[in-house]
Amino acid sequence: MPNLPPLSLYIHIPWCVRKCPYCDFNSHKAEPILPEAEYIEALIQDLTIEAQRSSARKLHSIFIGGGTPSLFSAGSIEKILNAAENNLGFEHDIEITLEANPGTFEQAKFQDFRSCGINRLSIGIQSFNDAHLQKLGRIHNSEEAHVAISMARRAGFDNINLDLMHGLPQQSTEQALEDLQTAIALKPEHLSWYQLTIEPNTEFYSSPPPLPLDDTLADIQERGQDLLRQANFQHYEVSAFAQSNRRSHHNLNYWRFGDYIGIGAGAHGKLSFIDNEKMIIERRHKTRQPNHYLEFHKRINGFLAGHTRLDSTQLPLEFVMNALRLTDGVALSDFSQTTGLPLSSLEPQRQQLSDRGLLTTSDQRLQTTPLGQRFLNDVLAAYMDA
Repeated sequence: MPNLPPLSLYIHIPWCVRKCPYCDFNSHKAEPILPEAEYIEALIQDLTIEAQRSSARKLHSIFIGGGTPSLFSAGSIEKILNAAENNLGFEHDIEITLEANPGTFEQAKFQDFRSCGINRLSIGIQSFNDAHLQKLGRIHNSEEAHVAISMARRAGFDNINLDLMHGLPQQSTEQALEDLQTAIALKPEHLSWYQLTIEPNTEFYSSPPPLPLDDTLADIQERGQDLLRQANFQHYEVSAFAQSNRRSHHNLNYWRFGDYIGIGAGAHGKLSFIDNEKMIIERRHKTRQPNHYLEFHKRINGFLAGHTRLDSTQLPLEFVMNALRLTDGVALSDFSQTTGLPLSSLEPQRQQLSDRGLLTTSDQRLQTTPLGQRFLNDVLAAYMDA
């Protein structure tokens, strides 16, 4: 008998002061006056509808992302959090994360964000090098980044993630490692350290900047991971590093194929149901344009842009795409529990990949070897081609 996984909530706030040239998220340049109150009311309506599909589960985690959600007031954030608690309820140890930029406007709100229930802050640093920040189109500088982290600590945040990129335009190995050393010295509980990639529908895709050579990227990756290991950061996911007991609960739920409600313009969700002892899994996504989202009452489907039920042939790939991002993988039993399928659905690919040295041969865990982590795309391709 399959079991329903933990339930998380993702809240999308789509506005930024400026659209960064590398960003392919559903984000939009903010007008001088944001429709903040109207958007919060729409989020609450969206949440109320989605809560009816939760199978009476309380929330395991909440992530408020964007865009730049810290553009909104703490009062607005508190209003949506209260609605989430009233509609769904919170687990006693719920993790509630807010993404924030280091700019001075957002810093002034940190204390209020902490007071309204946010207990984890994710600060979009990207680099501590002013020249690289300028190339990335960021609106803050290195000094503001340092001040933001200090302000977050003074506001009472004891669980902080720093977002940091490497492989930036014309970045040397030494510059990338200097960024990382600066971040480590600031003692965050968590680091999201990932390589800049050029995505379609971005300014960088239309006009690609000069990026470091592959050999430089490999050198940055290897030496950077050594630095993080020496600083006692656990490398638990492809680009996620955490101090002891500070792994992101919200992201772990994604990677372990947990369920999540997505509300807000362009938000995605995944929900599971049990019908006659059979697991039914559905993906849902909301209309992308903020003005269309706000006019939900004029649309036949309201907030919903589309939904798909996953069939048994899709589930093995859906599961491994998430689970194998984790360096220690997942228990094999989790596959059957969250998909309702037998372990044989992972064969013959699992055996073939084990024979190639890309997956471990454990009969208890689904896990890549160190070689498999390096060639994760090859591992996933085996299931894509099935």
